[in-house]
Amino acid sequence: MSRSRAVTWAVEESAGYETAWIEVDGSTLRARGRVCGTVPEPYWIAYELHTAEGFVTRRLQATADTASGTAELDLRREPDGRWTVNGAPAPELDGALDCDLGLSPLTNTMPVLRHALQRLPGERDFLMAWIQVPGLVVRPNRQTYTHLGAQRVRYASGTYRADLTLDADGLVVTYPGLAQRM
Repeated sequence: MSRSRAVTWAVEESAGYETAWIEVDGSTLRARGRVCGTVPEPYWIAYELHTAEGFVTRRLQATADTASGTAELDLRREPDGRWTVNGAPAPELDGALDCDLGLSPLTNTMPVLRHALQRLPGERDFLMAWIQVPGLVVRPNRQTYTHLGAQRVRYASGTYRADLTLDADGLVVTYPGLAQRM
């Protein structure tokens, strides 16, 4: 069953907003989004995200504009698990299944949906292809997602922790300190 919807978050940490058209079809996700923020500097980002089966990132294309210029990113995960960043091999990301666009509540969705953590008990550790904004620099990042109860999941990376509230579709409603769905 395919579900399509538009979602907007007020993003506290960037003093901005994110709006995304999201389509979930079986175990794949497609999203087109726009982000505007003022922290750490004024910027806007346009992105398109496609996953393969199992909500595994296939491709994220993004363009970020700031007063000093434009950054572009073409991040791809090949079916064999190898990643490329703007066409160049990125072996430091091998083993990652997901991208994580910094300051975006949308990209928390894929690991949650893959393991139904909004509904089922469990804790999962992930290697992520984390994208710093607004520069669109990609780095490996370890993250843990833990089911806390119905539609509640703890996100952790290093010493950082946040208890997320999700809707029944696994999309973030409240991400304390980062974003709130409007």
